Amino acid sequence: MRTADLDARIAAWSRPGGPFDPAVLTAHDEAESFPAEACAALDAWGLPEYYVPARYGGRQDRLDEFLALLRRIAARDLTVAVAHGKTFLGGVCAWVAQEDGPAGLLARHVLAGRPVAWGLTEPDGGSDLLAGSLTATRHGSGWLLSGRKWPVNNATRGDLMCVLARTDPQGGPRGFTVFLIDKRATPAGTVRPLPKMPTHGIRGADISGVEFRAARVPAHALVGTVGGGLELVLKSLQLTRIVCASLSLGAGDHALGLLRRFLGERRLYGRDLVTLPHVRVTAGRAVARQFLAEAVAHTAARAAHQVPEELSVVSAVAKAFVPTLIQGQLKLVGDLLGARGFLTGVEGYGGFAKLERDHQVVPVFDGSTWVNRAGLAGVLPLLRPGRRATAPGAESPVRWLREEHRPAPLDTRRLRLSAPRDSVLGALPTLVAGLTRRDGASGAADETASLARALLRAHERLGADLAGTRPTGGAPSTAAMRLAERYEWCFAGAAALALHAARPRLHDGPWGRDDLWLRGCLALVLEALDSEPAAATQVYDRLGTLLGATPDVPVSVLDDTAPDGPARDGSVEVSAA
Repeated sequence: MRTADLDARIAAWSRPGGPFDPAVLTAHDEAESFPAEACAALDAWGLPEYYVPARYGGRQDRLDEFLALLRRIAARDLTVAVAHGKTFLGGVCAWVAQEDGPAGLLARHVLAGRPVAWGLTEPDGGSDLLAGSLTATRHGSGWLLSGRKWPVNNATRGDLMCVLARTDPQGGPRGFTVFLIDKRATPAGTVRPLPKMPTHGIRGADISGVEFRAARVPAHALVGTVGGGLELVLKSLQLTRIVCASLSLGAGDHALGLLRRFLGERRLYGRDLVTLPHVRVTAGRAVARQFLAEAVAHTAARAAHQVPEELSVVSAVAKAFVPTLIQGQLKLVGDLLGARGFLTGVEGYGGFAKLERDHQVVPVFDGSTWVNRAGLAGVLPLLRPGRRATAPGAESPVRWLREEHRPAPLDTRRLRLSAPRDSVLGALPTLVAGLTRRDGASGAADETASLARALLRAHERLGADLAGTRPTGGAPSTAAMRLAERYEWCFAGAAALALHAARPRLHDGPWGRDDLWLRGCLALVLEALDSEPAAATQVYDRLGTLLGATPDVPVSVLDDTAPDGPARDGSVEVSAA
């Protein structure tokens, strides 16, 4: 994996005058212009190769490694990560369809560095894909497309776009089809760009649209099957929603890097800021949120390879949970930074305002938090504990989360619209029992086991509350949405426990000693589930103390080379508020 090389390149590019120079990126943000220099540098480095599966000549064979790369870029500048990473999202339908024709064609274009867009949303449709009105009608051996897609990332810059079109006037689940459109090959005047939209965050990204006016496209533009577009998009979203978590992880890295620097420099009431208990506890909560987000994102990325038939649930949890968790982390960091988080031109801290604005769009990407949570709420009765037995021969997530485990090749044919079970949360009783049986347990280990047992009890209460529910169509009730949120927190706790059990290395070092990072994660989970542990404050205090006292230790339980944040190489960051 080339994450260390990418780290070094980005650090070099961030020097004055370089493509990732904070002053250059700030200027693009203020002018709402595309960060072309940074994207060109990533092209030259070879990032597009990781957007293409290995079977089509690319280098993408592990989703967890791809997430690590995109996280590095997001930790330096979220706009650049969004602007460049959209090509992966734009092409994913072709990879999931596994159609040799369009997939091979698309791979050649992506490997050549050409951006790709994904045309799903329409002016009046929002997240309701069934409301799409852009039509594709047969014309000889090909098709005619008419209608608009807006707002779309890369809509103007992308010569290629995967478009969801209505092929049956009646619409419905089998009334839509995906096409790969090469705008350059359409008759003149039949494809018109729609203007870039001014946005609150990611101001430099190409958020615009496109209008088709009886645009003729060839038969080989078809991706998948006629009428299979909606199913294809929903399966593709199961992968892109997991990838979106890397954007939040990078934002968290950036924020904690700024906070760590602030704690080392700021004095208040004649004392170092980190000596104040409230500051340490608040900082510790921010650190615990990062660790818990990592556990969920990494588990979801591994699950894509090992249990892809469960991704409809796993991806919905990851997309609803991780961006929301990091958005809360950014609020905690902003509260501690105070005015420095909202003033421009303040050396080293002016970038926080841009970061906070940019990240607000991540919970909206690829289905908003509400959309993902609503989808989860609709199937919760099918996932309640004990309803379905573990699949014969099913592997524990502990096994496929081990560092030495080589994930199985991603098999998109195993993706399903409805998950038969949830192996991660289903493993919770075994994970808790394993903690309880640890030999020679210390006081901290006993506390960890106690927290884990409290999580199991909370999960059992959730199961009891789900016992009387039934699957329903339409918008879920407020009560159902709250049950879904509780499910997400239980899943997050199980993911943290599984990762801890799978990787003995995570039991050592500043964050792992005395199960510190795990206890921080479990404390967050239990607080959200109304089972607040008595020792939570002390755990957060220790995490906050370590953040200020160990400037060379990455705030990560997964990767020793993870960045401390965008200013690690000494560069100065400024930004518009």
